[in-house]
Amino acid sequence: MKALKLFLMTIGIIGMTIVFQSCLDDDDNTSWRYPNALVTVKPTDGNSFFLQLDEKTTLLPTNMTTSPYGNREVRALVNYDEVDKPSQGYTKAIHINWIDSILTKQTVPNLGAENDAKYGTDPIEIVNDWVTIAEDGYLTLRFRTLFGDASKTHYVNLLVNTNPSNPYELEFRHNASGDTYGREADGLVAFNINNLPDTEGKTVKLKLKWKSFSGNKSTEFDFTTRKATPKSSAITAQRSVSNIK
Repeated sequence: MKALKLFLMTIGIIGMTIVFQSCLDDDDNTSWRYPNALVTVKPTDGNSFFLQLDEKTTLLPTNMTTSPYGNREVRALVNYDEVDKPSQGYTKAIHINWIDSILTKQTVPNLGAENDAKYGTDPIEIVNDWVTIAEDGYLTLRFRTLFGDASKTHYVNLLVNTNPSNPYELEFRHNASGDTYGREADGLVAFNINNLPDTEGKTVKLKLKWKSFSGNKSTEFDFTTRKATPKSSAITAQRSVSNIK
């Protein structure tokens, strides 16, 4: 199973174990502490890589020659600065100050009557945040729930084919493994939704349903099937500081 990094609300920001690539000279400059982009890390031939910022913008790191995640495609938070260097065909050249992957998963099938036992029915909240977005073939979600027992593993999954009349209707599930009391904490997860029907360049409404602490909820995202990328990569997840999968 794939592991997720937790982001505790007690510090008021998304806290991370960071891959540092540089140190800033100005100790008073705190802008580097926060992510300024959500990207897809895309490896290319020869162990190099680039970052996909959105459907139209690609970023070429100039201070890293190989991806910290090998040949695996992952979603990640990054803090970077644009630099005045050749971008070699990409949109912009950048200097990565730090980059940190988030849990990146495939969707799971609708098992009908077995869904509750397999994927759980525990409540969870979707946080309306800049990282909660459908883009570049991924649905990235910032979520919030209760955590009390560090020995218990929480599982989050995204179900497809939940509505025969609408292939773009998805369901977010949470299995707390009995750990339903404790402190609120946030997490990030990105689901690869490239297995959904091709929108053929059109923007459609992607409907997401979930069980919240106040009952069933739903929301919609704009979704367009992503264009082909230079290399097809395995989807994986990176690291874990809490038992969430």
